[in-house]
Amino acid sequence: MTDMEQTFIRSAITEVLPDLPEMTKDILEETLQSLGVETYEDFQFVNEADLLSALRPIQARKVLAAWKLRCQTPESSSSSVGGSPGPSASLMSYSPRSSSSTSSDSCKRPDIDWMDSFVIPWDKFPEELMQTLERGKRPSPQMRREMVRILVCEMKRKSTCLSKIHTIEVAKKIVAKYPTSLQDIIEGDVIGPGYHSLVKQLQNRIENVKRSTTPKIRKRKNGTDESDTDEVPPEQRAAIQDTYGCIKWDLKFLPLGETEESQQEKKEKLRVMSKQTDVNPEEELLMKSTFYTQRKQVNQGTNIKSLLQEWPFWFDDLGMAVHFKELTGSELQETFTRNLDLKGKRLLNYMNTVAVYKSKRLLQALTKFKVMRGELSGCSEDVKDMVLLLLSYFDEKEDTMFCYVEDTCLAGEVQMDQVQLTPTIVVCGK
Repeated sequence: MTDMEQTFIRSAITEVLPDLPEMTKDILEETLQSLGVETYEDFQFVNEADLLSALRPIQARKVLAAWKLRCQTPESSSSSVGGSPGPSASLMSYSPRSSSSTSSDSCKRPDIDWMDSFVIPWDKFPEELMQTLERGKRPSPQMRREMVRILVCEMKRKSTCLSKIHTIEVAKKIVAKYPTSLQDIIEGDVIGPGYHSLVKQLQNRIENVKRSTTPKIRKRKNGTDESDTDEVPPEQRAAIQDTYGCIKWDLKFLPLGETEESQQEKKEKLRVMSKQTDVNPEEELLMKSTFYTQRKQVNQGTNIKSLLQEWPFWFDDLGMAVHFKELTGSELQETFTRNLDLKGKRLLNYMNTVAVYKSKRLLQALTKFKVMRGELSGCSEDVKDMVLLLLSYFDEKEDTMFCYVEDTCLAGEVQMDQVQLTPTIVVCGK
């Protein structure tokens, strides 16, 4: 159904019931479309029972009385042939039976024909699904998705141009046959026409099928014996790998007003400032303005030790937060804290009430942490519990995640040959 037809029906609804909620208008519009209302004259054939799925009895009687009265007035008939403008002239101008839309109607008739003869492919549905429907039980989300996939596949065989009216007709047929299993019901009450959720699922599936199969992000191919990754420049390797979550992974141009020389000067200035004990407010601005050069060095494969020497502020709290914000567009500390508040309690509750009965190691760790709770200093108790409980939950070895050193040990005094090659947290004290 075209936008012109939808505007025509929506206008007819709004003129009679202007205060009706938009959601109810949508449901009523879908109901009228499914009934086959195509012109203003078709309203006189609508019955009160046809509208009770979307309106209350009084509302249904009110709109029917207004529509039928409008159809009986001389102005409505004269306006359809270009006569004097009457109250319904605006509505009649949207009628799809006007001469300007005759060609569009004729090109849609094949779709109408296949829809009338379309048969639900019951024989192609899984046996488990059919048994569930026949017994009047609600199918699982997985079975329902499989049903939607099969339906859309069959519909696309009939027509490549599927519109909302097609999904409504199919959903109506299925829900009418198995209302107990498929109708939209909340606490015993039927919601709207009862098939709106199935219509949405069908529409979403159709949109997914239409999507391009070309990936938006090029990913690095798996290496083979015949390929040599050393032949690929580091910049190209960085450009083709997955950049999920990043908005400035590989910048193409220097910031306006910047040159290679100015970037190097700011880099040297940051190195000098890192040796000072006083906090300088210029640090953040310099880290932002040199982000281009920082990313270039990372994407060229510069190792961590060299980056630490050349960009010491990068490994500071402020520098790390600035780089993360430029790279992802999100605040590091705020994002972590917000997610900790939103999901931390839920995670700990799951560990304490569900997961604890599935792992002996997790039970032992949980008991130990409850005894030690309050004895350790540093970050919050919840954060420490989450990290250590997740370690036990995934059965990870503690010595591969943590490297323990003396309480007074400085970062430069850590014996790197004792640290794992994998990402490790160095902990002062035990």
